[in-house]
Amino acid sequence: MKQLILLFLITCLAACFGKDPQKTDLEGKPLPDFSLLLTDSANSVHTTNTPADKPVVLFYLSPHCPYCKAQTKEIIEDMPKLKDIQFYFISNFQLQDVKNFYKEFQLEKYPNIITGLDTAHAISDYFEISAIPYIAVYGKNKTLNNTFVGKIYSSQIIKAAKE
Repeated sequence: MKQLILLFLITCLAACFGKDPQKTDLEGKPLPDFSLLLTDSANSVHTTNTPADKPVVLFYLSPHCPYCKAQTKEIIEDMPKLKDIQFYFISNFQLQDVKNFYKEFQLEKYPNIITGLDTAHAISDYFEISAIPYIAVYGKNKTLNNTFVGKIYSSQIIKAAKE
């Protein structure tokens, strides 16, 4: 019985890592226009101001999700390899929860990570997000290359950003 439980747990954990890209029928479409309310609760950022010639990753998360936290840790640990990618950490949870997440991971240290609230639910509606972590990777030309559900490796982000 113990072996069966162990096998089940290993299978579940393995299913959460290294996912293949998900098909959305949005591949090749441009980065959608949306605004994020920043963690200071006074300012917003809009995708029209995204740096040119830089891949973009939209990381839709829950500040309480252990897989989102693990994904964040991996991104931060691999930041030297990911420094040329613009990240948007996006949530629709309470502002205080997002602020706590921002502080917990010291995201202010990373100029290529913008963290904010999707108050209009624009991203969750656009991608029809039903599970987290959700990652959408846009190339330098600002068209969607791949989307992923679940924790993935930084190497997958880099590969998708170069496509």
